[in-house]
Amino acid sequence: QVQLTESGGGLVQAGGSLRLSCAASGRTFSNYAMGWFRQAPGKERDFVAAITRSGGNTVYADSVKGRFTISRDNAKNTAYLQMDSLKPEDTGVYYCAANVFLTMSSRAYSYWGQGTQVTVSS
Repeated sequence: QVQLTESGGGLVQAGGSLRLSCAASGRTFSNYAMGWFRQAPGKERDFVAAITRSGGNTVYADSVKGRFTISRDNAKNTAYLQMDSLKPEDTGVYYCAANVFLTMSSRAYSYWGQGTQVTVSS
C-alpha cells in the first residue's frame, strides 16, 4: 500500500501561482511513477501531468503545458506540481496518484490521495 497526502491548495487570483505537494508513505516511493489529476464540479477527472519513477521524463496535458511543472524528490518521498499563470478554468480538486509505470490514464493508477481544492478567481 502507498498512502498519498496532498497539500498546498487554496484560493488564488488569475495569473497567480500555487505549489501542490504530494507526500507518500508506505512502499518505496521511487518504485512508482506519479501523476496529477484534477476534477471540476460536474466533470470527469482529467489528467494534468505525470513523471517517471526517476523523474527523468514528464508528460503534460496540452491545457497546462508551459504553465505547470511536475517534479519529485525521492529522498523526501514527495511529488510536486508547480502551477503558474493560473486561470479560472484551472479550478478544481487536484489529486495525486501513484502507479508502477507512467501513464495518462486515471484508470491505471493504483493509489490516490484525498485531493486538495484549488480555486482560481477571475
